[in-house]
Amino acid sequence: MVAARRQTPIVVGVGDIKNRSTKVEDAIEPMQLMLQAILKAIQDTNLSASATKELQSKIDSVGVVNTWTWVYSDLPRLISEELHVKPKYQVLSHHGGDSPAKLFGQAARRISLGESKVAIVTGGEALASLGACAAAGKLPPPGWTKSGESGKGVSVSDISRFGENLGTLHSVGLPIHVYPLYENAFRAHRRQSIQENNNESAELYADFAKVAEKNPLAWNFGEPAATKEIIATVSKKNRMICFPYPLLMNAFNNVNLAGACILTSTDYARELGISEDRWIYPLGGAGTSDSRNFWERPNFHSSAAISKSLDEGLKSSGLTKEQIDIFDFYSCFPIVPKLACQHLGMPMTKQSKPITLLGGLTSFGGAGNNYSMHALIEMVRELRKGKARNGLVLANGGMVTYQYVVCLSNQPPNSPYPDLNPLPDLLEDQRVPTVDEKAEGEAVIETYTVEFNRDGSPERAYIVGRLRNGHRFLANEWDENTLKQLVSAVKEQVGRSGFVRKGQDGRNLFAFNEIGKL
Repeated sequence: MVAARRQTPIVVGVGDIKNRSTKVEDAIEPMQLMLQAILKAIQDTNLSASATKELQSKIDSVGVVNTWTWVYSDLPRLISEELHVKPKYQVLSHHGGDSPAKLFGQAARRISLGESKVAIVTGGEALASLGACAAAGKLPPPGWTKSGESGKGVSVSDISRFGENLGTLHSVGLPIHVYPLYENAFRAHRRQSIQENNNESAELYADFAKVAEKNPLAWNFGEPAATKEIIATVSKKNRMICFPYPLLMNAFNNVNLAGACILTSTDYARELGISEDRWIYPLGGAGTSDSRNFWERPNFHSSAAISKSLDEGLKSSGLTKEQIDIFDFYSCFPIVPKLACQHLGMPMTKQSKPITLLGGLTSFGGAGNNYSMHALIEMVRELRKGKARNGLVLANGGMVTYQYVVCLSNQPPNSPYPDLNPLPDLLEDQRVPTVDEKAEGEAVIETYTVEFNRDGSPERAYIVGRLRNGHRFLANEWDENTLKQLVSAVKEQVGRSGFVRKGQDGRNLFAFNEIGKL
């Protein structure tokens, strides 16, 4: 029996939508924004009306990035019905910023294997509209699809959604907590001063802001880019959130954005008459994840999931890092592009090649789980111009948890699209220190962060520490003196010694002075 000839997957259409209005009467739900983006992507193929209709009728795969904004009963089915198609493959992703790249890679693989003819991947958010409607007391928003389940979207500030665990016992585990834990550990590992680290992050995000300033789809388009000085300086408009990140180093999620990509095979594109100047080739990809419990990871100055996804994403695409002309590294906080740059041997600032095409989740807009969909769209547009040949998108999700890398090119590949993701869903071969839920004795700070109130005062410290036996623990501060020392902008706290003991409420408490009887 002769094996079926492998198909070559290509992207033939991309589309994105921004609803900048935050008026209640202009509120458009995520599904409708996605549908608008899909129709734009179909139009982007530049086909005639009859060929466009034929293309749409052949959609047999619908992948949807889960939306934070609204809970739908079955979003892929609802989108399919609106498009008047009955795809054999429908999927709604998990909640994670890796989802656009992962769905994109899966769609390319199915086309390569002949399991799909036309695939769409889409996602969108309307958090700005939802917030405006909530403020006006207009919930559910007028005209939106009836919500399924609880009717509540995802809140990035609700730690209770993680259930009861060691992290929630200590009130730690949100993105605003975990990414700073990594940044502080990364700074200490590189022996930077706190000021050097702050300047580096500010310079990185100022460069990103300049990119977003030129992008009409960016949420803040039309406003001048924030400068390095503005980003680096804590002020009323740039208050400290969790040390060392002020507001302008945090993702901004209150946007109304949606995007979509259409993939098919070179054979079907030729049959339809899609011009080859629209074709962009997915070459390969890879993704994996670290432990969902951040305290069960080897260290906080590197990410094995980021490193392995980059390495295997390049390898599966038949490329070296030197052959990539343009990158888009996920950038909810500065630490993610820094970890990617560190692994690839690139400088943290003033890179010779672009590391963002959009401008980052602060300046472009967070778009919930869907930021990297917009990165893929922009990557396709840039590669079509011909100045760059190969591009790489790194999509990150969770708390430096889920990673997925895809590589694209304006030149056809030398080998079929990879049959499998070369990496496991979860990395389980890493050496992780023993974690003591109840800790007592002399201890050293492994990393830390401090959360601040809106008035600029420190509220609570989150400490990851090590006991003398090497075991790890989580803790909060024991007293006001400990909290004040931890917010120092001069003295490095990582590596400092102190004492930890269980408090009456079950939390571990850390102090620089020996803790007496609690």
